[in-house]
Amino acid sequence: MQKNNFFLIILLCISLTNCEEEAHKYPLNKRYWDLNDYDKAILELRFGYEDDEEKPKFNNADRLVVQKLTDEQNFKVVTDDNELGIKHRSNVATEFFDHWKDMTKIYQITNRKDEYLYDIEMLAVWQFGLSLQLDYFKLGNDVIMETADDPDSSRIVNLLNSNINVLIDNYTYYLDEINNEKSFSNEGLVKLAEGIDENFSELIDLFPKGNYSGMRKKAELMLEKSNSDIVKSSLNNLIKLIDSKKEEENNSSEE
Repeated sequence: MQKNNFFLIILLCISLTNCEEEAHKYPLNKRYWDLNDYDKAILELRFGYEDDEEKPKFNNADRLVVQKLTDEQNFKVVTDDNELGIKHRSNVATEFFDHWKDMTKIYQITNRKDEYLYDIEMLAVWQFGLSLQLDYFKLGNDVIMETADDPDSSRIVNLLNSNINVLIDNYTYYLDEINNEKSFSNEGLVKLAEGIDENFSELIDLFPKGNYSGMRKKAELMLEKSNSDIVKSSLNNLIKLIDSKKEEENNSSEE
């Protein structure tokens, strides 16, 4: 009888272990996640965890999940592949953009002190989206140019510029997070500043002739409001970069 109870306990332990391992499944063995993988992962991350259950973070045992979730190579393996058709690449970028909108809802959780519980992860998702949008809007404009009867017509030029302005506005929304500065940890503020330094520089380098007056004004306002030295430094650098590109554009137009 004791022997049977012993084996029963072992079987129960094995069963509980398997249940724990199967609680949250992600395709971590895949080199790249495709859109189907994102469908399942986003659904699990948004609705598959109890309120008191910690979601994957960069500093917990499930770090590989959030690392894979925010890996830009998952979309760049398609969007950067010049062997693929531009329409196909644009369509994939569009679908990733739609998925990213749902991703932004995963980590926007605060406690009773209005502090972000997952500030690093939330910003990583933000920055994933900023990088994605560079490909999304550029490929979209490339498709418009390729399929237009007259790419140089005023209608097409205005459409292309309008899309770039939307992209710039979307980037400017990122600066709104500075209004929530008190909700971030010190590490979160560093991550927030990194997004300004890296992602905004990529935007301005890709579209140097864009209209950044609204972004510059926003940066000035946030500069007055911020209490973080590292965030202020990034904002100052952003303003200087915008001004330098504007000066280069003015000089080239005078020649």
